[in-house]
Amino acid sequence: MQILFEMKEIDWETLTFHYTETDYIVRCACHGGVWEKPYATQDKYIRIHAAATGLHYGQECFEGLKAFRGVDGKVRIFRMEENAKRMYQSAEGLLMTPVPTDLFCEAVLLALEKNIDFLPPYESGATLYFRPLLIATTPDISVGPGKDCEFVVIPTPIGPYFPNGFKGMPAIVNRTVGRAAAQGTGCWKVGGNYAASFRASEVAHAMGYECMFTDAKTHMYIDECTASNFIGIKAYPKPLPKGKGAKGERREAKGWEYITPDSSAILPSITNDSLMTLAREMGMKVTRRPIRVEELSEISEAAACGTACVISPITRVVDPDNDITYSFGDKPGVILTKLYHALQDIQYGRTEDKYGWCRLIETTK
Repeated sequence: MQILFEMKEIDWETLTFHYTETDYIVRCACHGGVWEKPYATQDKYIRIHAAATGLHYGQECFEGLKAFRGVDGKVRIFRMEENAKRMYQSAEGLLMTPVPTDLFCEAVLLALEKNIDFLPPYESGATLYFRPLLIATTPDISVGPGKDCEFVVIPTPIGPYFPNGFKGMPAIVNRTVGRAAAQGTGCWKVGGNYAASFRASEVAHAMGYECMFTDAKTHMYIDECTASNFIGIKAYPKPLPKGKGAKGERREAKGWEYITPDSSAILPSITNDSLMTLAREMGMKVTRRPIRVEELSEISEAAACGTACVISPITRVVDPDNDITYSFGDKPGVILTKLYHALQDIQYGRTEDKYGWCRLIETTK
């Protein structure tokens, strides 16, 4: 696939992670379980019935993914098929007609083609973000799932998450709000999960922190950090190779363990999955398991991760209920920095994509 482009005159350096209007969105409707062909339109408004089940009962889900202009000038869409699969699972969970993977990818590629002029230049560090949205449109006020749906892909250029360099943030533990319950909708990317976090997140932001949510049942375990998966880097002892170490010395050396929460209330992050793969490649032990808040005292580096930030290091975590502060240093740690650059190098084409994560598109002026 090759796309002609003429880059828009935009001040790419001032872009933030907010909506900037482009020329087209892509739409596709489903009636009676049958999907129509996606098409591009300049009409940015969704016109649905006021009684649509998506509006009244929260029957909607969405995704987020990026296209990067690489160092070689080529465009790379990162793990698009994985976003399609995750939206499929979210739709099934809400009893919506799932968007087939090939249709999802066709719509994203069409959105890219029609808005290629909005793809930022490589040196800006900005990207073209896609927000696929699936919403039930069946008009019905009885409590039950709607059968008809509207699928939309909204493209928008966004600036780098760290415009002034890779930096850390403080977080505060919240035990008063249950962001999402286990065996509920937390494992699907639905709007209600995010709306449920708004109040606690805004309170934390007003205090200068990101919000670290705990599990809704016991509030003993780390759930998510605002709207992102949590990562901890932990040192662990491992045997030294034979012949190493002085006589009588404890035959252990430091290794690194990448830990992340395991819970049905947490969205399976595509970024986290990618980072775990890279961590294994770097020789780290990778573990997905419940993480108690007090285990933060054993962690060397901590971060949130997701599509928007890739990795957002955590400088310290304040636990106000127990009057404890867990500190991880004012600067991003060595391991997290290495993981961050390793993933960004793949996304921007600076290193080999040995996992086949990127859909490559040629462009020409």
